Amino acid sequence: MYSAFQTALRLVYPPRCTLCGTQVESEFGLCGPCWRDTPFISGLSCDACGVPLPGDDAGTPEFCDDCLTIARPWSKGCAALIYRDNGRNLVLALKHGDRHDIVRPAALWMANAARPLVDDQMIVAPVPLHWTRMIRRRFNQSALLARAVARKLDLSWCPDLLVRPKRTRPLDGLGRDARFETLQGMIEPHRRRRQYMMDRSVLLVDDVMTSGATLSAAAQACFRGGATDVRVVTLARAAKDA
Repeated sequence: MYSAFQTALRLVYPPRCTLCGTQVESEFGLCGPCWRDTPFISGLSCDACGVPLPGDDAGTPEFCDDCLTIARPWSKGCAALIYRDNGRNLVLALKHGDRHDIVRPAALWMANAARPLVDDQMIVAPVPLHWTRMIRRRFNQSALLARAVARKLDLSWCPDLLVRPKRTRPLDGLGRDARFETLQGMIEPHRRRRQYMMDRSVLLVDDVMTSGATLSAAAQACFRGGATDVRVVTLARAAKDA
């Protein structure tokens, strides 16, 4: 009965490409041209942030220029897409266009990228929003991604493991140093959630990494909450040559 219902539903509402709306074979997928034009990250990449690197993978940790010059408080990181073209379009559609349907394929891509970073006792947590921004936006896109990624990886997750008690000015237009200065100490472990990260590793989830200032503040908060290790995964990574 359920299978027949699904078949009928697909006839009335055929699956559409997440980006362009063209009819596709499976739900929450991309058509051939959109898949081709989406900048998925593959091959050699920075072990700390996931940005693509030139050369072949020799099986040893490699780092981009940013991660060689900036102390990253997390141990490993990755991203599914480069933040340009369709990668940028997907992030902005989710963040500002209320396109929650993007979460499902995005979480699959992120989970595939993050699988080598995972351990069985890990807890997944999103980068938090200040409550005033949450009210204005109505949802935290990082929390939506974190929940879906946790399900894909069969891990526990906590939507409010971290909090932002103070509102900060927007980071758009700020340089790298200004971003880090603005976010310093602005994210804290939730007082009533510390037990969930105590003596455990944390997988931090965000939609996009630019300078890494927000993830840095969040990772430091995890360690203050008792985490033993922090790793990060983002849907997209901004790259200088993107």
